[in-house]
Amino acid sequence: MKQQLIECVPNFSEGKDMTIINKITDEIKSSEGVELIDVDPGEATNRTVVTFVGTPDEVLDAAFKAVRKAKELIDMSKHSGAHPRFGATDVCPLVPVSNITMEETAEYARKLAKRIGEELDYPVYLYEKAATRPERENLATVRAGEYEGLKEKLAKPEWKPDFGPAKFVPETGVTALGARNFLVAYNVNLNTTSVRRANSVAFDVREKGRLKREGDPITGKVVKDEKGNPVREPGMLKKVKAIGWYIEEFGIAQISMNLTDVSVTSIHEAFEAVSKSALDRGLRVTGSEIVGVVPLKAMLDAGKHFLKKQKRSLGVSDKELIKIAVKSLGLDELYPFDPEKKIIEYILAKGQQKEKKLVDMDLTSFVHETASESPAPGGGSISAYMGSMGAALGTMVANLSSHKRGWDDRWEEFSQWAEKGKYYHDRLLDMVDRDTEAFNKIMDAFKMPKNTDEDKAARKQAIQAATKNAIEVPFEVMKLCFESMEVMKGMAETGNPNSVSDAGVGALAAVAGVRGAYLNVQINVDGLDDKGFVEKVLKEGQEIVDKSMALEKEILTKVEEVIN
Repeated sequence: MKQQLIECVPNFSEGKDMTIINKITDEIKSSEGVELIDVDPGEATNRTVVTFVGTPDEVLDAAFKAVRKAKELIDMSKHSGAHPRFGATDVCPLVPVSNITMEETAEYARKLAKRIGEELDYPVYLYEKAATRPERENLATVRAGEYEGLKEKLAKPEWKPDFGPAKFVPETGVTALGARNFLVAYNVNLNTTSVRRANSVAFDVREKGRLKREGDPITGKVVKDEKGNPVREPGMLKKVKAIGWYIEEFGIAQISMNLTDVSVTSIHEAFEAVSKSALDRGLRVTGSEIVGVVPLKAMLDAGKHFLKKQKRSLGVSDKELIKIAVKSLGLDELYPFDPEKKIIEYILAKGQQKEKKLVDMDLTSFVHETASESPAPGGGSISAYMGSMGAALGTMVANLSSHKRGWDDRWEEFSQWAEKGKYYHDRLLDMVDRDTEAFNKIMDAFKMPKNTDEDKAARKQAIQAATKNAIEVPFEVMKLCFESMEVMKGMAETGNPNSVSDAGVGALAAVAGVRGAYLNVQINVDGLDDKGFVEKVLKEGQEIVDKSMALEKEILTKVEEVIN
């Protein structure tokens, strides 16, 4: 299962005293499983916006510690600032980043709110997607009256907090905790210095559009409805806020957009809409920029979009997809776009990676590491690597087939095969390190103390859990290698005949991965007490070996037919 990631963006009511701000953010930095991405203090607002990302439980723990520290250090009775506020931790939204739904994120928000309310004796309102009632969804409604109106507000039954006491503590105030969609700050560059013309494009694309006018769209009389309210002409894009402005640093006008839900309007859709509007108005888009960070999926989706327009295969590496996205969107026009500093998942991985992964080694280093006196990486990691290489060969044949002269009308067919192959070689690459990690867990379990009966019981339990994991990992490798052979079979039958031998080699590598991984399953089952599990995994494992060998024979027969 892929790692779930959420973002947390707490706003603390202190923007001047860096000593206080640093003490709060130190709580986040010291938390395992999270990465602090940005700290943005504002003197005028007397408010600091903090952004960090990580796995859900770890994010919740870091957020709790930061809220606790803010409650300890910030005195709301002495606070003043330009921004609306009503608590030491004013708001604390959670944002789904990858492999997690909004519903799941909202549930995590409620879990955090409950802990803050109960353990810190802190009044908490739930808002946006985490709200328990419709009238509390809008943050502006929840925060209406601000800090100064809190004492009266908390006394009203309809404004009883969702968690924590309904009492006014002057030093603390209250906090609002919610779940919202990821917001991407995205600016598109124009070949003009005119803010008015840039605004015309912004009004074309933003959701709320522009005021409807009689006759001339600029000077005409504003149209009103029967109640006397101005009528608006909606823009092209949902969940988009936009305005035109001039950036003196670069000497250009931009369309500055907030994409408040990239699942509704993606980055590439916003870019295309601005490009169309600009062209209609005699302007041209020259590039764009992402302010802050962006989820990996948004970049991969953009890369696939532009490859699809070119009728090119989408089954290429993430690195290549990002490169296509950067070049197509012009994200490197104003300054270099560094994926390691702009894409959330890469920032998090870089911050958490303590040791170099096996798959990050060059092939020579990997071979030398395997040949060393260390028992890991061993046969399990090599099996996963062989399987990944086999799937990569199948993917290569699919990509070559999609690009073959005369087969232009079949590009989408082969693109789908390539994407399937990419899925398998990426999954199997992950298993290279997972197999070594499984071995290390067994070694760690055997090193546990065994001085007392309690020690011995805990050690035995750890050994059994690690042993079961060391069986499950190569068994998963077996299944992935076997399933990947579908790609090699398809390419042997319908792919570019000039590359059919590569499909055959891919099948051979996949079967080697299956059989090698099964040897690792077999050598580890002897140490497991759960004999029912052992019997099941050995039976299913042998079935996979038999099926893979039969499929290998079928693929190689077809390969030889084509060659001959």
